[in-house]
Amino acid sequence: MENYIPPYTISNQIINIIANISSLLTEISFTNKEASNPKLRRENRVKTIQASLAIENNTLSLDQVTDIINGKRILGEPKEICEVKNAFEAYDLLLTLNQYSIKDLLYIHGILMKELTNEAGTFRSGSVGIFAGETLVHMAPPPSQVPNLMTNLFHWLKSTKDIHPLIKSCVFHYEFEFIHPFSDGNGRMGRMWQTLLLYNWNPIFGWLPIETLIKERQDEYYKILGECDKAADSGKFIEFILNAIYETLLEIGKTDQVTEHVTDQVERLINVIGNDTLTANEIMAKLNLKHRDTFRKNYLLPSINEGFIEMTIPDKPRSNKQKYRLKKKL
Repeated sequence: MENYIPPYTISNQIINIIANISSLLTEISFTNKEASNPKLRRENRVKTIQASLAIENNTLSLDQVTDIINGKRILGEPKEICEVKNAFEAYDLLLTLNQYSIKDLLYIHGILMKELTNEAGTFRSGSVGIFAGETLVHMAPPPSQVPNLMTNLFHWLKSTKDIHPLIKSCVFHYEFEFIHPFSDGNGRMGRMWQTLLLYNWNPIFGWLPIETLIKERQDEYYKILGECDKAADSGKFIEFILNAIYETLLEIGKTDQVTEHVTDQVERLINVIGNDTLTANEIMAKLNLKHRDTFRKNYLLPSINEGFIEMTIPDKPRSNKQKYRLKKKL
């Protein structure tokens, strides 16, 4: 077995992000609140699944994914519906797996990709590449090299003790995507396994929907993968993923703080609407908010429930033409 050491550079920016993440982890009450609340855990798991599949071009919305997981029938492509069901089953088992076991990796891939590929649960037998649209971003190593490369990667993962878990998980994620060990499902598997690695360091990460931010920066995600390939160094990828983790934790921290100060948030929303009639995106822009779930939970829904604002199409709350305005007092 080769003593493989993945090439990566740790910049001052990476060190600063890790310090910021560590600081946030000590401040927020996420572990006690989210990890012990089945409803919140399930909501975050659904967000993770929808975002991770959307990165791979699954078109189902968050509401549709929620309905599928809740056992409801929806109109959609059978393949996309199958992807959701498989992902939910896989994530349900993920946190019970051995992070250092290739056998467990193959097992969960078999669940994730059942009925979607003839090579579910096995390493690929053919050549594959990573594409951003029609552009080839990376050509993976030949299939004959995959078993040895994966063995070396898992050996490095298990034997290396002096690397910070945040860095180690990002390096693994990048190297996994570089090897691209499966015929399909590599992006999903790489993100899932990083979640497992981080969860074993801190349980907060078992329920953190990092994929939602990666989805919003999908083009950058693929661009950085390509840049790291050319540089033979995963430093930029590490920085990208750590930033996604940090910003997700920031949103969680804001959500925790806001729950005790709903009135302040409602007041802000009322002030930015004024005499206008605005879409949700327009209101978020005025509030300088980027996370839709935080906006809905802490700004929009309390304002509606407390009777300060109203929908322009109340009979169709999810209409893409929906707007909001101050509610007229009789």
